[in-house]
Amino acid sequence: MENETPVANAKPAYELRTERGLAKYFLLSIITFGIYAIVVESHISEELNLVVTPHDNRRTMHFCLIYFIFSWLTMGIVPLVWYHRTSDRMGNELKRRGLDYEFGASDFWLWCILGSLILVGPFIYTHKRMKAMNLINADYNAKG
Repeated sequence: MENETPVANAKPAYELRTERGLAKYFLLSIITFGIYAIVVESHISEELNLVVTPHDNRRTMHFCLIYFIFSWLTMGIVPLVWYHRTSDRMGNELKRRGLDYEFGASDFWLWCILGSLILVGPFIYTHKRMKAMNLINADYNAKG
């Protein structure tokens, strides 16, 4: 019998989404009255837990809990904390995987919050967020 050892960095059995984009996100969100945005953010929270939790031992709360329960209970404070934390986790995972893309919690505060004063900031943040998650998922699909 041959000596079988598990292969380090084997490709995962299930491939994660890598086709998210700003135009698709906003157009489908408008057409579906916001349902598409909720679905995408839910997938991001699940994928972030799948990819990042084995390395940082933290879990991201599911977006539906944030959106439907905690956002109105806390008058919008918990969603701010959630976006801050998920952006930070994405930035840390990009660095850990050696991917050449800058993203983090500062992008949330600068582009999404302060950038809303110039109206295009949230769009830039969403583009950066989608690109960061696409890069993380593509690397996960390739290396595990």
